[in-house]
Amino acid sequence: MSNAITIKRGLDIKLKGSADKVIGNVPPSDVFAVKPADFLGLTPKLAVKQGVEVLAGDALFYDKKNPDVIIPSPVSGEVVEIKRGAKRKILEVKVLADKEIKYRDFGSVDPKGLSTEQVVEKLVKSGLWSLIRQRPFSIIADPTARPKAIHISCFNTYPLAPDYDFIMEGKQALFQKGIDAITKLSDKVYLGLNGKTGFSKPFESITGVEVNYFKGPHPAGNVGTQINKIAPINKGDAIWYIAPQDVMTIGRLFESGKYDASKIIALTGSEVKGPQYYEVLSGVKISAVVQDKVSNDNVRYISGNPLTGTKVEDNSFLGFYDDQITVLPEGNQLKFFLTDGWFGLGLKKFSVSKTYFNWLMPNKEYALDTNLNGELRSFVMTGEMEKVFPFDIYPMSLVKAIIINDIDAMEKLGIYEVDAEDFALCEFTSSSKINIQQIVRDGMENLREELY
Repeated sequence: MSNAITIKRGLDIKLKGSADKVIGNVPPSDVFAVKPADFLGLTPKLAVKQGVEVLAGDALFYDKKNPDVIIPSPVSGEVVEIKRGAKRKILEVKVLADKEIKYRDFGSVDPKGLSTEQVVEKLVKSGLWSLIRQRPFSIIADPTARPKAIHISCFNTYPLAPDYDFIMEGKQALFQKGIDAITKLSDKVYLGLNGKTGFSKPFESITGVEVNYFKGPHPAGNVGTQINKIAPINKGDAIWYIAPQDVMTIGRLFESGKYDASKIIALTGSEVKGPQYYEVLSGVKISAVVQDKVSNDNVRYISGNPLTGTKVEDNSFLGFYDDQITVLPEGNQLKFFLTDGWFGLGLKKFSVSKTYFNWLMPNKEYALDTNLNGELRSFVMTGEMEKVFPFDIYPMSLVKAIIINDIDAMEKLGIYEVDAEDFALCEFTSSSKINIQQIVRDGMENLREELY
């Protein structure tokens, strides 16, 4: 059984620099890193010391509050640095990779013949439980719980997003094996497919799941949007979600008994020379991917997509859950108001409010920089957020309740249904220029600490 669901509110932002459907290999990276900040709600406790040797799949650190949640090393080699920040906060655990990766053997087995407890045990011991996250709060799922459902969005509508149909082509068997394991964890597993194309070869033949087609502008591909349209989250509910490539990683674990951290990522953006896909290992150094592929020095590197990704330096590392690196022009140059400012025609600018003439060219792609185009302003009712927010809640009222930390109002206005990424378009279109995603994330962390 499958349903077709149309998302009416949203916004597609067409940017230059989408990846050509070609997969390349990057030069071998010497150092890989895992960053505790990638795991919301996790309090890291080191499982290794500097100088020790690890295998791919060995624990680097675990959650102090829940020791069953282990974060594994993507490579074998020597732990060369444990980078710390203020108050000795762990920022990165770096591993100098062996030339030939050696793996911890967790044993291969067909998940169809296992019980739920056996599947959970294998995922926990290997550290791959960290691939499964929970809504609300987007924290790593609780291994002792059973969710209302598990959702997997098999398409991405973010600007310059990678094409999962292309990435997963020919890998249906591994994906199915991962699904066979995941179906042991919940009575309902949903696949969200792209209703615009009407057909998705890598995912159409998958069994044991319920398929739903979503059609419309971004954020139709967001798992939060899909959850909201199928069965919204209420207080006390727990819904889990996982990315398609992570499902395949789980499939490889059960097939080979190893944590194979390889993934295909898209290198995108208007400042990339020949944007395309690359096969890398999780935690790869950004510079290893972008080397000799960027057109100038005044750029911003983003681990992830342009709307929700994290600003990084080229000597930093790919985020644990990210499958995209974006390179955009840095918006730190002064603009002459007669040509680039209010009095300009804005032929190279993108405007939601029809200030410029981009609405006459709906298919045009833009090379947008990171300039805010204005200072912080009052956060007032404008109706901008409601036009691009597809949930049946009032986003402006919810954000204001979060700002004043009114928990009762937050709950009544639907805080459990949303996450920070669901407000990315609200932040992009808002004339107030405030960091709405960070406000929502801080509010959800305050709520989580209050409840748990």
